[in-house]
Parts: sequence; structure tokens; C-alpha cells
Amino acid sequence: MKKKQLIDVIFASEKRKNVLLMLKDGPQEMAVILEELDTNRPALLPQIRILEEHSLVYQSGDSYGLTTIGKIVVDEMKPFLDTIESLNKHSDYLSTHNTESIPDYLFERISELRNCKIIEPSLVNTYEINREFFDKSKESSSMMFVFTFMHPTFLELLSYYLAREIDISMILSRELFNKVKNEYPEELQNTLSNNGVKFYVYNKDIKVSSLSISDDRFVLRLLFANNEFSSKQVYCCHSEAYKWSRDFFDYFMKDAVRITSI
Repeated sequence: MKKKQLIDVIFASEKRKNVLLMLKDGPQEMAVILEELDTNRPALLPQIRILEEHSLVYQSGDSYGLTTIGKIVVDEMKPFLDTIESLNKHSDYLSTHNTESIPDYLFERISELRNCKIIEPSLVNTYEINREFFDKSKESSSMMFVFTFMHPTFLELLSYYLAREIDISMILSRELFNKVKNEYPEELQNTLSNNGVKFYVYNKDIKVSSLSISDDRFVLRLLFANNEFSSKQVYCCHSEAYKWSRDFFDYFMKDAVRITSI
């Protein structure tokens, strides 16, 4: 009998795909596999036989594990499936919002955002802060922000965090910094004089409304594709996505200029 193409072996059957993924962390007994996949032996055995025929899985007694080839395949397969999951979950948001400011190396890691939530506040709450994020951030040791628009509670939030002795690193677009400097010079100078604040200006174009990062979570607001303001938020508190947000902040930081006075 002619062997199937490897791509068909892996992806043409949910059972085969799930068996491979389940064995990623080590061999499993058949009873465990059946329970985890919620299936029965007669339905699963033919699929496992196909995996064995293509040298992806081996049998030892009543247990199954990945062969060397199987490990190579699954190591490549998992990131691909995570990326597809993330794109499927967030395709509407990504296709309608401006992603130009996300560098290629971070877009290639879009799978890390697969567990994030897209939140759309009601009309009356369009400019409200993300309440869950704010409540959790109260216990943070530090906060990081990127802002390109004047949030209504911008200065109030800044004062609140500083009063709680939370260190702040903040990157503003040149336009926003000039606005704050012209309209709130005294408040800005007082803020710059605070040792708990590091203020930066980003002189390049930023296609992001805001990025707010606490010790363990973040909120990202992108502009719509036509560069108009969008109230939708990417909210995440998973460690993998959190690392992504920190790297995104560092991407802006490398070209930002420290401001110590006006």
C-alpha cells in the first residue's frame, strides 16, 4: 500500500494530530491516551498504526512514544499550530487594525498572543481604563507605558502610581510630549523631577494608541487600519504573551530619547 504524504498523515486526521501533540512530553499508556482524547481503542488504533508506518510513533508494550523523526516533526508542528490558532482567533482584529509598528520578528511570534482577549468597551466606556488591568496593577513594582494620545486620566494615573511608589517608564510620541509640555508644563516638570519616573520621547512615527504593562499583564491598543482611534484592546496576562509585550516595549525603547527637564 502506498504511503501517505507526511503532511496528510499529520493534518488530515484530528486523532493523529492530537496523538502526536499528546506524546510531545513523553510516552503515554494507551488508557491515558484514550481518556485524554475521549475515544475508544477500535477508533484510535488504525490511526496509531498509520503513525507507526511513517516512523513517527513507536509502541512499547501498551505505551506509545515519539520516534526521533516524530520528535522533529512535533517540534516544528506545535509552533505552526499555535500560529494558526492565534491568527484564527484574532484575524478580524489584525485585519482591521494597523500593525505597521509591530516589527517582523515580533509578528513572527504572533502565536504567543493566542490566549489574549480582544475587549471592546461599550460606547460610554470608550475612553475608560481597563478596570481589571488597573486593579491588578496596583500591586506592581513597576509600570511601562507607550502613549500617542492624551488619555483623559493620563496625569491622574501617573500621580496615582507615583504615590504608591511604583516605578514608571513612559514613552510618548513627540506630538503628545509637545502637547503635555505646552498645556501642563508645571505638572510635567514635577513629574520629570520625580526619581520614580523615567520619561522618554519617541521621534519616529508610532502606529499604536497605547501599550500599558504591569508586572504580569498588558493592554495594547492599535489604531484602525485607516489610522483612526480604536477602543478595542488586546488584553493578556499569560507569561508567554507578557514576554512579547516587554519585547515590544524594548523595540520602542531602543530609539527613544530620555527627557529629564523641559
